[in-house]
Amino acid sequence: MPASSPSSSTPSKPLSAPQKAMRKMGLVRDIDLALHIPLRYEDETHIVKLRDAREGDAIQIEATVQSSEVQLRPRRQLLVTVDDGTDTCVLRFFSFYPAQQKALAVGQVIRARGEIRGGFLGLTMMHPSFKAATGVLPAVLTPVYPTSAGLPQAYLRRAVAGALARADLSESLPPALAWPAAPKGQQIQSLRQALTYLHHPAPDVSIAALEDRSHPAWQRLKAEELLAQQLSQHMAKLERNSLRAPALQHRQGAWHDQLRDALPFQLTAAQQRVGLEIAQDLARPVPMHRLLQGDVGAGKTVVAALAAMLAIDAGWQCALMAPTEILAQQHFAKLVAWLAPLGVRVAWLTGSQKKKERTDMLALIESGEAALVVGTHAVIQEQVKFKKLALAIIDEQHRFGVAQRLALRDKMQDADMEPHLLMMTATPIPRTLAMSYYADLEVSVIDELPPGRTPVVTKVISDSRREEVIGRIGAQLAEGRQVYWVCPLIEESEALDLTNATATHEELSAVLPGVSVGLLHSRMSVQEKRDVMAQFTQGAMGVLVSTTVIEVGVDVPNASLMVIEHAERFGLSQLHQLRGRVGRGAAASACVLLYGTPDGGRLSETARERLRAMVDTNDGFEIARRDLEIRGPGEFLGARQSGAALLRFADLATDEHLLEWARHMAPLLLAKYPDLAERHIARWLGGKSEFLKA
Repeated sequence: MPASSPSSSTPSKPLSAPQKAMRKMGLVRDIDLALHIPLRYEDETHIVKLRDAREGDAIQIEATVQSSEVQLRPRRQLLVTVDDGTDTCVLRFFSFYPAQQKALAVGQVIRARGEIRGGFLGLTMMHPSFKAATGVLPAVLTPVYPTSAGLPQAYLRRAVAGALARADLSESLPPALAWPAAPKGQQIQSLRQALTYLHHPAPDVSIAALEDRSHPAWQRLKAEELLAQQLSQHMAKLERNSLRAPALQHRQGAWHDQLRDALPFQLTAAQQRVGLEIAQDLARPVPMHRLLQGDVGAGKTVVAALAAMLAIDAGWQCALMAPTEILAQQHFAKLVAWLAPLGVRVAWLTGSQKKKERTDMLALIESGEAALVVGTHAVIQEQVKFKKLALAIIDEQHRFGVAQRLALRDKMQDADMEPHLLMMTATPIPRTLAMSYYADLEVSVIDELPPGRTPVVTKVISDSRREEVIGRIGAQLAEGRQVYWVCPLIEESEALDLTNATATHEELSAVLPGVSVGLLHSRMSVQEKRDVMAQFTQGAMGVLVSTTVIEVGVDVPNASLMVIEHAERFGLSQLHQLRGRVGRGAAASACVLLYGTPDGGRLSETARERLRAMVDTNDGFEIARRDLEIRGPGEFLGARQSGAALLRFADLATDEHLLEWARHMAPLLLAKYPDLAERHIARWLGGKSEFLKA
């Protein structure tokens, strides 16, 4: 049964329910079905006698039906008694159809597979799989596939078997380029051998090797998948290098140098290094596509400002887009303070602007008078027209999707050119993730903090010691310091017994008389948020109770204590970002992770791992590595891969050796055997490789 759609010259027949279900699962091409690997396997290769069966074992028996009846009490069920000559067993079905009753009529010889249970009535099997005892026993394990409603296993097995026979599984590496060596010296098989084995393994296979995916057949499959990903990323990089962009040459003594010399601090060696990397990229007539990563507080904004000045010096415009208005406002305030004295006009765009202010800003941008534009998603709206956009900077890039990044790049007026793109993130990218999903980018790393930043001491404290923590707040306030208190919710929830931000604000206001306690959450108006943040930034507010809207961008050096309530509910990366709001000045700073457990129970192992990691290290790269281990790449990538499949088979935590091989092999295959490279990408990614290019 071909999985591919019929040709346009042939009238299409209505799809059956199983065919519709397969299409919904993305099983359209023969190769899609061939790569649909079983979830698990059933051993139907031999028969176990009932007298030899042990309770709890999943076994297959061959027996004759002695009786078959439907009982209505205590609930409707079909009870079938079978005898294999050594003992009897009751097959119990609570859900059944007339066709099944007919197949289980008295006198029928069947093979049934299920878990053996003991009991008052003797041996039983609950809802076993069964079929007529005809033909020889299979020589291989029976696959059990991921499926959906309307797609029976029997139908799916036939479809996969047919597709596996038809699919083009020819080798995509020539003999001159070898597949990686398998663990323990075992030879990795051809793709056809590997897939055939994974669909129908021999009964003596090591189940552990199949489950942990260390079997040579799995290794071959993962190597193929990683090679396809690396090929796609390298092709995207090569395609971009064929495009044109403005060449922004550094001019000695111009605004870039004036800004650098006017800064009230010295750039770190890391900032100088990445600044040079960016400047070298911008000087080339091809689009820069660079990811700037650095831990919280590492000084990415000033590096971005210096990059913007290179564009402005050359007579072009720059746009900086941030995911939240609070973060965009922080950038705007800093950049105006740095650039206004130099005579550089900075425009501000956000969805909450009054109409007149917005109209004025749009005019400044279109005329080119505004050399730098800072804002939220409003920057990419259709009515925003740049006169000469040369550089687009995206902060917290994982918060933006492919379409949003492409929209910013499309703001270039010259259809034959593309702007340079600088993406920034305060969530460090683990090495294996950078090698795989970010392989098409150049990566710059600010790997040191500016002098004067104090290490943050992190403590994990039970919510039962809440009063003690509040006492600590009083001590900090007495020293003239400020405090953040972060809550996960802003409303009561019956499902989650979490103290909300409003209740915590009321509690702290009551126990800290004379202290200004502010409240900040996502449902406040933009102006209300702005007013609260202004009071806290200016030191007029001692305590700020907030939800995670202060996760990134907020910079108040006088804040020295961060309390995160129900820290076990937050992700590791988010906890690290929140902790980065303190320790931004010279004062000793601390982060208290308050945790609670329902009904006095225990924290989950995952929650314990997260909290332990926060105590163990302040290093964002180590935090990111552990976060990747705990969560996998899906959440880490955010919307970067929108529409493109994540790795289905390879695991970045265990398959780094295969990833290294694929990174080395991809450019060789592209350079020497481009046709084979194209075929390999088509086999594995189909049309999804387009999403990797943004």
